[in-house]
Amino acid sequence: MSRPGVGQVKNRAPASIQISAEQLLREASERQEQHAAEPVTKIHDAEEYQSFLKQRRKNFEDNIRYRREHMGNWVKYSRFEEENKEFER
Repeated sequence: MSRPGVGQVKNRAPASIQISAEQLLREASERQEQHAAEPVTKIHDAEEYQSFLKQRRKNFEDNIRYRREHMGNWVKYSRFEEENKEFER
């Protein structure tokens, strides 16, 4: 009853060194690369601020167009508008 493409276990004896799930998770988290933080944007006047908001909105709308069914994009966009007190949008 061997299926093609399915490997057979050759050695069913327990390993001499047992690894716990906790140890696997700890090692995986240690090996992950740290993500670089987004650079801080310094805004000096209202025109620059409006330009920044326009660019962020464009990014959010592009993400929504790309994956319309992904609710995370919609939630992030709504939080962004909420933080900027743009409730009409």
